[in-house]
Amino acid sequence: MDLFYILTIIALVIISAFFSAAETAYSSITRVRFKAMAESKHKRQVWAAALGENFEKLITTILIGNNIVNIGAATLATLFLTRIMEDATLAGTISTITITVVVLFLGEVAPKTLAKRNPEPFALMAAPIVLFLYYLFYPLNWILGLWQKLLTKIFKSKGDTAITDEVLITYVDEAEDSGEIDAEESELIKSAIEFDDLTVEDALTPRVDIVAIDVTASTDKALELFRETGYSRIPVFKGSIDNIIGILNEKDFYKLYMDGQKKIRNMMSKEVVLVPPSTKLSDLLKRLQKGKMHIAIVISEFGGTMGIITLEDILEELVGEIWDEHDDIEEPVKVLSENEYEIAGQYTVDDFFDLFEIDKDPDDYDSVTVSGFVGEILDRTPQVNDTLTFENLFIKVLSVEYNRIARIYVKVNEKQEFEDVNEGLLLRGLKSGSDEESEE
Repeated sequence: MDLFYILTIIALVIISAFFSAAETAYSSITRVRFKAMAESKHKRQVWAAALGENFEKLITTILIGNNIVNIGAATLATLFLTRIMEDATLAGTISTITITVVVLFLGEVAPKTLAKRNPEPFALMAAPIVLFLYYLFYPLNWILGLWQKLLTKIFKSKGDTAITDEVLITYVDEAEDSGEIDAEESELIKSAIEFDDLTVEDALTPRVDIVAIDVTASTDKALELFRETGYSRIPVFKGSIDNIIGILNEKDFYKLYMDGQKKIRNMMSKEVVLVPPSTKLSDLLKRLQKGKMHIAIVISEFGGTMGIITLEDILEELVGEIWDEHDDIEEPVKVLSENEYEIAGQYTVDDFFDLFEIDKDPDDYDSVTVSGFVGEILDRTPQVNDTLTFENLFIKVLSVEYNRIARIYVKVNEKQEFEDVNEGLLLRGLKSGSDEESEE
């Protein structure tokens, strides 16, 4: 009889481990994976998918089964110890402690850890048993379902349950860490997620870098610009660059040039897309695609030309830099040593803060690029050899072009050095104050 109790308790603990592992396995499989299983020809995958589609009832079924076996194990353990011990209270206490420890380690922690590492194989293995129990406990499940609906109506959730970009990026990071996708795929997916938050201002070519031509210029001048820059399209302005009236296409230009056309006005396209810097890149991409255009002029709030943005600029925000044979390849970040860097002025403030792990919000600053950021900190037009410190960074201006920074030098100092310096200044201040008091 005693052997019966012991064997039954062991069996119940094993069943408890099964339920715990099943709960973790089904909770670890994504909805996308369940949908893929549903299209499979294997019965176990179809069964697992059906259970996953009714996740709340599935979990209720597992919890019902798990509670039954745990209570059963605790009850049998108490009866067994009561038979062999005279003190019933002591027997109940010992059985409760023993079963709690055994179920915790063997019925909860161990099976859940194993199921977490290999959720899908275990979910498929458990599918027939769980499906049988699902229908066995269906009446009880139905009653509990009504209770859940009642609780839901009483305690309505006011929080936003929508999946945010941050949550999606976390999913992508987890998929990359688990090896389901590689680093390049992860970066592409993140770029696509964040793409809708980007505006024209994040990707434009600033006014100072625009290569444009006056409508009254000679065709020889246009020919020279196409040869020197390698650009396929050049904005055409009248009077000043703030009044862009058309776009000169290289292919159209050469065709008309060979036909003897001498006026740029007759060679350019008069369709010009004008957008404010706050326009979302996703909206501009659709507009350019619809209009079969490759370039847009970015205008400031005062109506002047702020910059230009091309289809290539937009695509680079998704897939990274696209180099062609005409681009001058310049490293935005050049590593000089373990803690020394050379940074391009056009490097974004967001990337700059990420690179040096600066615990501040880039949006707190008005500038988009490192060039503007350094000028903002200096509060004046930057000059070569200007220096400043920001957080634990020593920054020096290396070169300036058209009154904006082309490249800077950055040295990362250990934070401890700054703490020592600040402590030294503090001690000197205290000492100076005490000396003044003694003189008085």
